[in-house]
Amino acid sequence: MRFPGRRDGRPVEAGRVPSARRVVQLRWRGHHLRTVGAPGSHETEGDIMIEVSVQSLAFDRKSNTPVVILKDTASDRVLPIWIGPGEASAIAMQMGGITFQRPLTHDLLVSIVGGLGGTLQRVLITRVKNSTYFAELIIDRDGHLISVDARPSDSIAIALRAEARIYADEALLESAAEVIDAGQEGGAEDEDESTMSGEALEEHLRGLRPEDLGRFES
Repeated sequence: MRFPGRRDGRPVEAGRVPSARRVVQLRWRGHHLRTVGAPGSHETEGDIMIEVSVQSLAFDRKSNTPVVILKDTASDRVLPIWIGPGEASAIAMQMGGITFQRPLTHDLLVSIVGGLGGTLQRVLITRVKNSTYFAELIIDRDGHLISVDARPSDSIAIALRAEARIYADEALLESAAEVIDAGQEGGAEDEDESTMSGEALEEHLRGLRPEDLGRFES
């Protein structure tokens, strides 16, 4: 897996994770131990991961579903991912700097990782299958990397709280760009997706109770 760097405005390869650092991958519905570059591992030499940031949250009025918009930090490419209302609220609260007196679920997870001596190194959005995106949390603990299978929505919410970088497979960004370009060439205007205004977002967040969060599945 390669993580392009920046040089004179152009991406350069920064190299993949050193193979000496073993990665333990924890998979939902079974635990499998893998090393970097091992068959079935997403940390492979051929994959190029692009750093992205959370550009905004939107709302798809056609499906009544929130959308998180990830943007390539070095270009205008974006990756929209449809998520659940609870996770959207968790992301929005962190972006808006809204806190509660007691830790919520994603805050608790960050505290647990840190309390066990780990650091969230990065989040990887690796692939999509049957319209479902997959992600991994890469945790560094005493020089050993642990890869935890997770949903992108939870991963993004945790990354924002841990101030960890977020990466997406370049193939996902390319596929999203093709879909967007096709829509623009067809002259279609997307009126079903709209970003939340600052006032609307603040009003929505102020009306939330802690128990409302994490109730929905993405």
